[in-house]
Amino acid sequence: MSGSGTDGERVSPQQQLTADYMRMAGRRSNVHGLVEVDVTDARRRIRTIESATGTKLSFTAFVVACLAATVREQPHVQRYRDWRGRVREFEDVDVNVLVERETDGERIGVPHVIRQANRRSVRSIHDEIRRVEADATAHAEPGLERLARRLPGVLRRQIWRLPRWFPGRWKALAGTVAVTSVGMFGTGNGWAVSPTNYTLQLTVGGIGTKPRLIDGELRSREFLSLTVTVDHDVVDGGAAARFVQRLSERLEACHGLDTGTAE
Repeated sequence: MSGSGTDGERVSPQQQLTADYMRMAGRRSNVHGLVEVDVTDARRRIRTIESATGTKLSFTAFVVACLAATVREQPHVQRYRDWRGRVREFEDVDVNVLVERETDGERIGVPHVIRQANRRSVRSIHDEIRRVEADATAHAEPGLERLARRLPGVLRRQIWRLPRWFPGRWKALAGTVAVTSVGMFGTGNGWAVSPTNYTLQLTVGGIGTKPRLIDGELRSREFLSLTVTVDHDVVDGGAAARFVQRLSERLEACHGLDTGTAE
């Protein structure tokens, strides 16, 4: 008689690292803000650019460009404290994004750092994301995954203390801020809340339609569900609120989409 269970599968190094990351990130003083942003005009402009160029511009690239420009104005939201209690503030905005790519016949989200996003156009960010998505070549096992395969859990989890110990090394490895998306895996509006090891992370949710009063008339508009997560040990509430306000203004004003080709 066969058992009711199935043959066990070994947890992959990437899954181990993800579990370790979530466990360690949960120890930070994260505060989550759930906001809605009217992206009707931005989505319309992206469709116009697609009609003019034949290329569908990445919405994630647009969000990354808006985020990077806002962080450049308010760099205190990407500060980190090192092991000696000193505050490290970076000039460039290196954005860690979740890019959907096919791996072993399965489409999964893989992290990729867009360097100096504050100096890049939406089109440049879009092109880099598309290159990563289309890259089907075999890659050498990343150093972190090699460590995950060899180290015991108690030591492996110390990797995720890098932001608090050595911010410069964390920047080189994983960037300074993060954008992750749950919208790529479904449709409709809705938020997601996730712990993070970054001082600042955006979680891009779904987009839903609802009425909005404009010039005395109710109009149907498209609203993005956006979760803004900050480390309250580094960023206070007032600074976080001002950052969210400015970011929302940029998203609604179609930042970076002001030309026909979004160059």
